[in-house]
Amino acid sequence: MDSRLPYPGCHRTPPEGRLTHATNGSSGASSGAPDDLALPRPPGTIRRYLHRHPWLTDSLVALVYLLFAAIFAVVAAVAPDMPPLWAVIALGVAGAPVVLLRRRYPLLMFALANVLIIIGSAIGSTAEILLPLLTIYAVGVYRPTRAAWISFGAGSAAAIVAGLVAAARAPALPGAAADASQDFVGVWFNNTATAIVFLLVATLIGTNVGSRKRYVAALLERAAQLARERDAQAEIASAHERERIAREMHDVIAHSLSVMIALTEGARASAPEHPERAQDAMGRAAETGRRTLAEVRRLLGSVRGDGGDQQVTRAPQPGVDELPALVTEFTRAGLPVSLSMSGSPVRDPALELTVFRLVQESLTNALRHAPQATSVSVSLTWTTETVEVVIEDDGPTAPSTTGDVGRGILGMRKRVAFYGGELEAGPRSARGWRVRATLPLERSTS
Repeated sequence: MDSRLPYPGCHRTPPEGRLTHATNGSSGASSGAPDDLALPRPPGTIRRYLHRHPWLTDSLVALVYLLFAAIFAVVAAVAPDMPPLWAVIALGVAGAPVVLLRRRYPLLMFALANVLIIIGSAIGSTAEILLPLLTIYAVGVYRPTRAAWISFGAGSAAAIVAGLVAAARAPALPGAAADASQDFVGVWFNNTATAIVFLLVATLIGTNVGSRKRYVAALLERAAQLARERDAQAEIASAHERERIAREMHDVIAHSLSVMIALTEGARASAPEHPERAQDAMGRAAETGRRTLAEVRRLLGSVRGDGGDQQVTRAPQPGVDELPALVTEFTRAGLPVSLSMSGSPVRDPALELTVFRLVQESLTNALRHAPQATSVSVSLTWTTETVEVVIEDDGPTAPSTTGDVGRGILGMRKRVAFYGGELEAGPRSARGWRVRATLPLERSTS
């Protein structure tokens, strides 16, 4: 376990005020997460420095304890009724590792501190009274609250034992018989009550600091989790947007190129005998190209987001009202298309765009793969619950399910699936190709 962590299993917060996601084995969180959270710098230059160097902090505390123990060693050296000097020095040296390692092994060090305080009570040393306070504070900070209170119970039991040992030793001290206050019960009660009160204060402070650290760490982890979820949602939304743009670009460009190719081939075939028809076909091809270029610019301008082209015009997406013009365009390109609609259309721009793209993609496939078709029918049937779109042709061949056509059909399936509808695309029983889409409607009750 890393001693620099605010508590075992939490993420470390670097001094630069950036929350990273390097974790240890007990955290269970994924390491190397790409997101960072900007955090304010902790107050105090010295505090930040000591936070970055926990071993220095522990060493300073251990040094203070050694100085405290050295004072009692000096007193033991000059006072006649003090314990042996070697015992005081040995207990002081034994307590230094307890203070130094209390952050890394708080429970073990607290147990050793209780052992040392009992031994010190038997010998008569006093410096060890700091050890249970420092270690139980560490337990409250770096271990769960329950462990801290269990340790407090164990420390209280050790304080009772140490009080008994000290009370049993008190009558043996020089001059104890002349002092009536040195009775066994009085010494035991005073020592034990004082030790338990100080132990309780240290436990309360430690658990309060530890709870705050764990609460802040939980908030930071939650914030990091929300940041990761935000980034994941942004990636998903970006992928969906790229897919939508690719689908729109495919429908627009594939349709326009198919019409332009058909018009230019017709113009080339009729140029020797009917030059005026060839010129008219080439004019329509150029008009189709310009319209396609403008639509592509609108698509790209709506997602560029850099403000580079402020002159891009805005226009509504095509809908059911544009279907007659679409059919006329394909008819001029040489595809015999007929359009029939029944029922009352639902004025939903997104639904109308879906219907328009279904018809556009189906007619584009028919123009590219069934140019010899003698009849292509487009039928729209609006009911109170659904709209049914059927496109049929009697061409000698049917589109394959690979290449651009496969992607076009896949795009149609996704458009229909968005509304929870059904799409059927395949060869007819006799000859030709048939596309049938059924989309459920959500009509307003007003």
